[in-house]
Amino acid sequence: MYPHITYPEAIVVGLIQGVTELFPVSSLGHNVLIPALVGGRWAQDLSVSAPESPYLAFIVGMHVATALAMIIYFWRDWLRIVRGFVGSVGHVLSPAPGTRRWQPQTVEQKLAWMIILATIPVGIAGLALEHDFRVYFSKPVLTAVFLAVNGLILFAGEAARRRRAGLDEQQTVEDRQMAAVGGPGMVRHASGQRALKLQEAAIAVQADRRLTTVGWLSAFGLGASQIFALLPGISRDGIVMVSGMFRGLSRQDAARFSFLLSAPVILAAGVLKVPDLTGPLGNGVRGQVLVGSILSGVGAYFALRFLVRYFSQNRTLTPFAIYCLVVGVGSAIYLGIS
Repeated sequence: MYPHITYPEAIVVGLIQGVTELFPVSSLGHNVLIPALVGGRWAQDLSVSAPESPYLAFIVGMHVATALAMIIYFWRDWLRIVRGFVGSVGHVLSPAPGTRRWQPQTVEQKLAWMIILATIPVGIAGLALEHDFRVYFSKPVLTAVFLAVNGLILFAGEAARRRRAGLDEQQTVEDRQMAAVGGPGMVRHASGQRALKLQEAAIAVQADRRLTTVGWLSAFGLGASQIFALLPGISRDGIVMVSGMFRGLSRQDAARFSFLLSAPVILAAGVLKVPDLTGPLGNGVRGQVLVGSILSGVGAYFALRFLVRYFSQNRTLTPFAIYCLVVGVGSAIYLGIS
């Protein structure tokens, strides 16, 4: 009996998963559409909606690898955030004189609790609704329609940004000026790669300061917007970016928050589904899962590296919106008549 997922399938899907998880084009949508468009054995092996499909175990491995790649890329930021969380717990247990016990004292402390708060709604919704959403909505034609809707959402985000014309450009100039003169924790007279890393760190701290000004309610709302990404074709990062832009964030800051927010959500979703990988569903496909996961992690790392630079140059969501509309509408027509 042949394995339910072949190595060529694992290689192709692993790479596509890693890239599309970070690009605002929906990795789950591609996981559903690619097998349907290829047809044949691919459609049989790579079925998301089938209750006992080994493809589910395969996706678990790819999600964990993608999340780890994101944590590795932002390891300096996560180190600051984790230190902030630990410091906030210490402040609660032993508050400094003249300060409120429950009030975060630093940017890192507030950002840590914003991420936790934003993760709660999608965590609850995922536990309660993920199975039903996957079974009832992961149909190829319906997924293609949702992907087209995702394109419209991205266009709406760009329309909102244009109403705040100049915001992205102004913040980029401010970030560069701040980094050039020596931002928080930056050494002015460094050279080479170290100088570049210090500059990036200074810009990241400045961005985090802006993110923490959106408030607790907005952070909760941005996290809750991820619930829509349970629908295959709706991008988690895309919906958070657009929601952030509607709340007044620049495109670059909205993208940063979406990337930071995605890592714990994706990692938690993967870890909770690990029994699928270690149980009967993983039998006969663990080698393919390993290959696909490695490629997914590598693809996610380089996709994230590209996107961070892309948005730092004030590039728009429009190319991704066009892609989603074209692929979504085209797939719906092709699958509908085939």
